[in-house]
Amino acid sequence: MNRKFSDIFFKYLVSIVALFSVLALGAILLFVFAQGTMPFFTPTYPGVRLVPQRINEITVNGETYFDHNTFIDIPQNTKTILIRFPGLDGDEVLEINIDNNEKDPQKALSFSHNGEPADQRIDVTYPESYVFTVSWPQSGIMAALQKRIHIILPEPPYNPVSFLAGLHWSPDKDKIFGILPMIAGTIMASFGAVLLGVPIGLLCALFMSEFLKPKFASVVRAGVELLAGIPSVVYGFFGLMVIVPFVRVTFNIPSGNTLLSAVIVLALMILPTVITIAETSLRAVPLSVREASLALGASKMQTTWNVVLPHANSGVIAGIILGISRAVGETMAVILVAGNSPHLTFNPLKSVRTLTSTIAMEMGYASGRHSEMLFSIGVTLFAIILILNSLILWYRRRIERNL
Repeated sequence: MNRKFSDIFFKYLVSIVALFSVLALGAILLFVFAQGTMPFFTPTYPGVRLVPQRINEITVNGETYFDHNTFIDIPQNTKTILIRFPGLDGDEVLEINIDNNEKDPQKALSFSHNGEPADQRIDVTYPESYVFTVSWPQSGIMAALQKRIHIILPEPPYNPVSFLAGLHWSPDKDKIFGILPMIAGTIMASFGAVLLGVPIGLLCALFMSEFLKPKFASVVRAGVELLAGIPSVVYGFFGLMVIVPFVRVTFNIPSGNTLLSAVIVLALMILPTVITIAETSLRAVPLSVREASLALGASKMQTTWNVVLPHANSGVIAGIILGISRAVGETMAVILVAGNSPHLTFNPLKSVRTLTSTIAMEMGYASGRHSEMLFSIGVTLFAIILILNSLILWYRRRIERNL
C-alpha cells in the first residue's frame, strides 16, 4: 500500500515539475521573442517626451509640474508644446512646433523663445538622434548652472533588413543598429573553431577508445573531463596572456586581439566536449562489431575508420552539435581575445565582434530602443543556432539512410 502510494505521489510530482519547467521555459522564450521583435513593429513611445533638468517649476501645455525629474509624456500627434517656467528676468516661455510628417528627426522641431525665434539666450543642440536639448542661459555659462529641457522624439519601427544587413552599429548617437558584422564575426569564429577543433577532438576520441590501453585511457579521460569543467573566463585569460601575444609576435601585427585568436581559444574550449561525447559513443559500439570486421581480414585502422566510426556517428554528431552551440554562444573568452571591433572583415588578423559579446558589453547601460535591439540580437543568435543544429541533424539522418 505504501509502495503504491509513493509511486503515485512521485508520478504526479514529476509530472507537475515537468509541466512547470516547460511553462517557465515557454514564458522565457515568449518574453525574449516579444522583446526582440517589438522594435520592428512599434515606436519607442507613443508621443514626444520631455525631461526637465534643474527646473523646479514647469508648466507644459497648461499643466504644472513641481520638482519633476522624470518623463513628461506629450499626447500623440500634438503639434505645439508650450513650456513656461520661472527665469531670472521673469517667466521664460518656450514654444516647440512639431512636424509629425517630417521623416528627418533633426528637422521635425522648430523653436521660439518668448514669442520670438530662438536667439542667443538659449542653446538648442542635437546631441543624438531623436533627442534635442534646450539650455539656459547660453552655452558659455558653466554647465552646472544651466537649466535644460531634453526633448525626446519617438523612434519609428526599425527596418529588419537594415538590422540584419546593416554594416554599422552606432546605438548611442546615430541610433544605427546594423548587426551584419557581428553575424559574420560569430559565424567565422564558430566555424573556424569547429574546423580546427572537431578533427583534433575526433582523432583524440578514436585514439582513446581504440588504441590506448584502458588504464591509460581512464587517466586521459579524467583529464579531459576536468578540462570541460574549467570556466570560460579562464580560457579567455589564457588566450589573453598566451595566444594573443603569440599571434601578435608571429604575424608582426600591432595587436593580437584578432579573429584568429578567437578561433584558437574557441577550438580549445570545444575540444573537451567533442572528445568526451565522441569517445563515449565509440566505446558503446559492441565488441562483436569490431571482432566481425577483424575476422574478415580488416586491419585495426580499417576497422576503426570504416566500422566503428560509422556505428557511432549519432553520438559523434551530437558532440559536434554541442561543440558548435558552445562556440556560437561563448561570450567572456571571446570578449577577452577578439578585439570587439564592430566592423565587417574577413581577415583573420583583424579584430571582430560577435553577437554574444555585443549583448554582454552593452546590456548593462542600454535603454529604450538600444535595449530592445540587444534582445533582437538574442533572437537572431537563437535562430542561428537553431538553423545550424537543424542542418546537422538533417545531414545525420541522410547519412543514416545511406548506411
